[in-house]
Amino acid sequence: MKHVCKHDAETLKELQSLPLSMKIFETRQRITEWVEHWGEDKCYVAFSGGKDSTVLLDIVRRDYPNIPAVFCNTGLEFPEIVQFVRSVDNVVWLKPKMSFQEVIEKYGYPVISKNTAMRVSRLSNPNIKPSYKDLLMGKVMENGKKSLYRLADKWKFLLAAPFKVSDRCCDIMKKDPIKKYERDGRDKPFIGMMASDGNKRSDAWLKTGCNAWDSKRPMSNPLGFWLESDVWKYLENIEYSSIYDMGYDRTGCAFCAFGCHQEQKKGENRFELMAKTHPKLHTYCMNKLGLKDVLEFIGVRTGLEETLTQGELFDV
Repeated sequence: MKHVCKHDAETLKELQSLPLSMKIFETRQRITEWVEHWGEDKCYVAFSGGKDSTVLLDIVRRDYPNIPAVFCNTGLEFPEIVQFVRSVDNVVWLKPKMSFQEVIEKYGYPVISKNTAMRVSRLSNPNIKPSYKDLLMGKVMENGKKSLYRLADKWKFLLAAPFKVSDRCCDIMKKDPIKKYERDGRDKPFIGMMASDGNKRSDAWLKTGCNAWDSKRPMSNPLGFWLESDVWKYLENIEYSSIYDMGYDRTGCAFCAFGCHQEQKKGENRFELMAKTHPKLHTYCMNKLGLKDVLEFIGVRTGLEETLTQGELFDV
């Protein structure tokens, strides 16, 4: 039965303050509502092998043990993630049509953020419409304000980068294989995302709640009101990838540079850590994939030698 729960800021705060046992109860309710509405044969769990989707899969399979997990093997996962996924039953493995190397050669590197990379990519297109270029470059509009879609001034040096920049990687490596899988009819996923992970995810929860019934692409996000501390507490009782015992708080695509400039403000960034935990993988991405030059250009420490870079001059 389709049931729409309140999803305002006050409700989110109340749900986030619940003890873990109550959160599990509320999550199972939302899972049941989703499956009973769409049918078990329409549902799957988007499974990355990371901690959030591991918790989600365990809870879904308490009541629906036959619902498949879907894992996109992009070739960008840490070996510990792949090893862990292989230990899980009933996993559908997907694979993108292009490798990461092919993507960066054709489209460009994922740097800074999806929005920034998208704007740099569009502005680098010689066929861009002048009016669109004005918006992205921050030209003052008739109302006296600059466009919300403008490329931030501190990232405009990327327009002169000796490499291409793009936001296409995630679409090609993950979203396209998932879309192809969903064409066969199993197209109502469970996603393991939490509102506490950032403003965009918080805004998404406030818009639809956990179960986005009427979205263009309906999906269930039954962990939406959990906190990261809840996830870690739940993991005390189930198996999870050993990658988290190596110093990583988050996994994802090992070679992705989105957000790494923020990490080094707090300490060691993901590439510096990789140099210690996976030296062969680090050497491959720095040299074979060319990330050494890319990171140095944007002012991110590579785990190799420290150099003054153009990115640092722009206050990364």
